[in-house]
Amino acid sequence: MDEFLVYVLHSQASRKTYTGMTSNLITRFYFHNSKSTKGFTLKHRPWIVIHVEFFKSKK
Repeated sequence: MDEFLVYVLHSQASRKTYTGMTSNLITRFYFHNSKSTKGFTLKHRPWIVIHVEFFKSKK
């Protein structure tokens, strides 16, 4: 069974937060800080993780 988590990122540079969901925080965090080429998270790099909650399902 997969485990999912909700995470909150914070950009100190722009004082913005971002909330997302994933089953692999390491890969997703790397994407937000390095790989994304468009969107909200690209504009507000760098990000730090400030909160994580684990869930047994996406629901």
